[in-house]
Amino acid sequence: MSTDPRYLTATEAAAALGVSLQTLYAYASRDQLRSEPIPGRPKQRRYHRDDVARLQHRKEARRDPDVAAARGLHWGGPVLESGITLIHDGRVYFRGRDAVALAETASVEAVAALLWTAAEPERTRLFEQPCVLSAHRLAQLRRCTQDPFRQMQIALTVGATVDLASCDLRPPAVRLAGARIVRLLTSVITRDPRRESIVHRALHRAWAPKTDGAGEAIRTALVLCADHELNVSAFTARCAASAGASPYDVVLAAMATLKGYKHGGASERVLTLLSEAGTPRQARAVIAGRLSRGESVPGFGHPLYPAGDPRAVVLLRLAQAAGNELAWRSIRNLQRAGSALLHDAPNLDFGLAALASAYALPVEAPLLLFSLGRTLGWIAHAIEEYGSGQLIRPRARYVGPSIDHKDGNPARRPGV
Repeated sequence: MSTDPRYLTATEAAAALGVSLQTLYAYASRDQLRSEPIPGRPKQRRYHRDDVARLQHRKEARRDPDVAAARGLHWGGPVLESGITLIHDGRVYFRGRDAVALAETASVEAVAALLWTAAEPERTRLFEQPCVLSAHRLAQLRRCTQDPFRQMQIALTVGATVDLASCDLRPPAVRLAGARIVRLLTSVITRDPRRESIVHRALHRAWAPKTDGAGEAIRTALVLCADHELNVSAFTARCAASAGASPYDVVLAAMATLKGYKHGGASERVLTLLSEAGTPRQARAVIAGRLSRGESVPGFGHPLYPAGDPRAVVLLRLAQAAGNELAWRSIRNLQRAGSALLHDAPNLDFGLAALASAYALPVEAPLLLFSLGRTLGWIAHAIEEYGSGQLIRPRARYVGPSIDHKDGNPARRPGV
């Protein structure tokens, strides 16, 4: 058996595809499968699990296009084309550039320009635009709710009514509107539209002005959150954009999806786990208790990263560098307990929660970082979708009652 979850042996790959070894070798010779020597056994070869899964999907599509299309919505094969983000061999690439490498030095503004394909002359003025809402209007938002995430959602609705230029869906106009949206959301979080226009510096001053390294940690987190291919919020953004919704409404739709506990809301649950993981024994008890109750444990594992989420690795390194020994002890305990009991590595949700804990950021910081950073990707998906000119309208595979053709009333399906 293959010991690396990213690969299959020849026998495993052939069995998964339902073909002979000779046919498998033919696939590889035609570059339909990547193969490479198994370390320590140069005469034997291993095959990329992703390639095998892709071929399986193609075979299913030929047999039953309806079933294959439905499975494509659940970590299956691609359902549309995009030139924004690639997830390949355990790495993330933005427009062909390694996201982890970008996160080392790139600003939020530079990554926005990259994802939005802004030309050099255009880049300089994107984030020089003022906030579309005044300080007085932002104060009015805070009277509606104290939840900053809800405030951002309300601000998008109000902003859309005053930013009439956002109805222009041509790429240059959408890029400008996207920058105004980022500025608006940043102003909501910092509570001051007149503050520093550089996003990560504004958040640093608002959240942890006296904490060394917090600004760079915030910048890194925002960049790593910028996009992640066709996740549920990005797909929602693309559906809204395909219908001709404005960039404000696109981001608003995506934010509603992100708030769900299975998506961006998972970091809040990780913070709860960290608060209960003061000792190694407590950390194991916290995870074991949830498992015994049949509950899921947030913050661990990702179907696209069987060997571990590279974004979490970066964020955990920054959390350790904060020098907050009390917080790091809980982070380390929970990480080790998860590895031992779940056999999974931390994911982005864990990394964001760990970063917020280590730098003593507000409890809502993980979700706000996620949503603000991911806004860059949502705008990129909107630009791409506007350019396609097509409405996203998948079909459902009907499994309800059969139709009684005599009177048009539903009848029970045989065997149901």
